[in-house]
Amino acid sequence: MEAASVLGRRVPAQEQRRAVGGDGGAGCRLVRGEVTVRAIFLGVVLAVASVANIATAAERCVDCVTAGAASSPLTIPPGTPLAGYGNPKRRLLFPDVLGQHPHAFWFAPSAGAQDSLAARALVLESGTTRVAWVTLDLIAIDRAFTRALQERLAAAGVPATTLIVSASHTHSGPGAFLDSGLMSVVASDRLDSAVREALVESAAAVIRQADGARVPALVATMSLAAPPVTLSRLGRPLDSEIVVLKVTSASGAPLALVWNFSIHGTMLPASNLRLSGDVMGVASARLEQKLGAPALFVNGAVGDVSPARHGEAAMRETADLLAAAVEAGWARARPAPVSTLRVMQRQVGLPAAALSLRGCLGRWMPAFVRLPLRSALPDETELVGVALGDTSWVTIPGELQTALGQTIKREGRELFASTFVAGLSNDYLGYFVTPIDALRSGYVACATLYGPDAGACLTDAAVDLLYRLRGRPRSVTRTPSTCDYRQGDR
Repeated sequence: MEAASVLGRRVPAQEQRRAVGGDGGAGCRLVRGEVTVRAIFLGVVLAVASVANIATAAERCVDCVTAGAASSPLTIPPGTPLAGYGNPKRRLLFPDVLGQHPHAFWFAPSAGAQDSLAARALVLESGTTRVAWVTLDLIAIDRAFTRALQERLAAAGVPATTLIVSASHTHSGPGAFLDSGLMSVVASDRLDSAVREALVESAAAVIRQADGARVPALVATMSLAAPPVTLSRLGRPLDSEIVVLKVTSASGAPLALVWNFSIHGTMLPASNLRLSGDVMGVASARLEQKLGAPALFVNGAVGDVSPARHGEAAMRETADLLAAAVEAGWARARPAPVSTLRVMQRQVGLPAAALSLRGCLGRWMPAFVRLPLRSALPDETELVGVALGDTSWVTIPGELQTALGQTIKREGRELFASTFVAGLSNDYLGYFVTPIDALRSGYVACATLYGPDAGACLTDAAVDLLYRLRGRPRSVTRTPSTCDYRQGDR
């Protein structure tokens, strides 16, 4: 009844306005003008209040770290080939010289998607220090991709940020985006500008989204043993540790999960032509559904690590096991305020790159027979070290052997409560193994393009970077004579 009364006749205020100016006269226009002015004034007040709230939040976070995270599907043009296997099952019978496939040349176009591939980002800020970490369901990241992403972020007005781009190392992700003649023939197809543009924009968009979602954060790190889901390619001991980095808001709401584990994304075979994040992508998607926050997978020292089982069913079962372990670590972690975020980069000169024919073809080949690759690969690289409170990590531009990764962890934990390796990050320069394993024959030795000492070079540089992050002098150095640090830190 009351509703009918209001809708059926004018309320007293309306009658008064009619008496003053009539239904359509100057009085009505005056009222409408007043309403418009009030609406504009209210909008300005709300905008100012919003800015004030942001400023107040920033002031409250003078001695803390803000964090924002986001997850979004990767944009992949239809028909993009898969990257990861050079097997004939992935290749076209003849190169596409007639241009029948818009994005494929050496490799067959993908046949749809088996599961969703994602870009996930975590942005951290404390004072003037900023880190944007984006993980992508890709085989690898090259330096040109990282630079293109940096330029895209700068053009979008994103403040100066240390960028870490980590590939999951799925062997069923998109190809045709790496600016490498060697990789294009071996595993990923030649560079297609449309594919690269789509992937760079996907990464840039998710970083911008994460940056815009930053709030004061709490952090916890938990280490736990992984289920037995991996095997060594070299018959060496493996690292079964999963590191869980839990990030929440000040109220405890989930913001982001970073989980670090070493496993090759090769559970799906070369015959698979459907896009997939493989085991790490499936596990991350399940964790996101469970926790309600982006789940960033970061591969570790994965050079000699293979999954114990293969096939689609085994992949999903393994993903369930890993997701359950990570979820248990998340539940046990107790986030607390963090007041420090430190970042350092180290430039490392590398030995001349070459393909060891002995490593590729067998021990019957003389060790000195090597195919130079100096024109195809750089002679230097950059490592990024980050310390978030008492947790630290260092990037590696490729696939480090387990033993070398454990050296970094062991020495890092003399300085920090937790240290882990972020492999396949910011660039891809192949495998880095111990000197004794570099002299073997087989795939791992064949893909060790910088010789037997480069792995030790990067390992020593990573450890040195951790000491510098902690601000402590290093009493003992094990730098091989072939390493070159003259470009220093920044």
